[in-house]
Amino acid sequence: MIEYIRGELTELSPALAVIETAGVGYALGISLNTYSAIQGKKEVKLYVDENLVTGGRDDSFTLYGFASKQERELYRMLVSVSGVGGNTARMILSAMSPQELCNVIAAGDERILKNVKGIGLKTAQRIIVDLKDKIVASGIAQELHVPASGTSATSSPVKEEAVSALTMLGFSPAPSAKVVQQILIEQPELPVEQVIKLALKMIK
Repeated sequence: MIEYIRGELTELSPALAVIETAGVGYALGISLNTYSAIQGKKEVKLYVDENLVTGGRDDSFTLYGFASKQERELYRMLVSVSGVGGNTARMILSAMSPQELCNVIAAGDERILKNVKGIGLKTAQRIIVDLKDKIVASGIAQELHVPASGTSATSSPVKEEAVSALTMLGFSPAPSAKVVQQILIEQPELPVEQVIKLALKMIK
């Protein structure tokens, strides 16, 4: 089992980080919160969760990376809920900060959870029922710290990066580009992670 990977950050997008260590490049799926935490750094350390999916036509093995143990713990809580896979958990952690998610679960606010793409009412209710007591008991909500957002960029690179990240999260490029363009017309100074968070709530 891989606990963490420390090394040179050779590639970074809002959904993927590549860390090179001992001559090997590890590709890790990341959330927007982790993206914000490691943006601009040359050397990084990401805590790892290994996601192995078997039984379908094609088995898959994916590494997910987290800037803190607390975010990884929250991710593991999410994937323990029936109907929530690794990519869905990452999408939830990209749509809101860990602190916001803990508050939503602790308050039993299924409406906000249901706004995350791919989360229906029943799944939102299961997340709250299964995790509410664990969130409160673990004290994770008090431990989490949300890093400041990265600096803003011009609209064209931000649009390209946002659409690329949304595509990696499973959305079609055309509707993603349309929503991202709409967001940037209204708020052209937004950093890419904020654009993606808004897009996740708007894409149908």
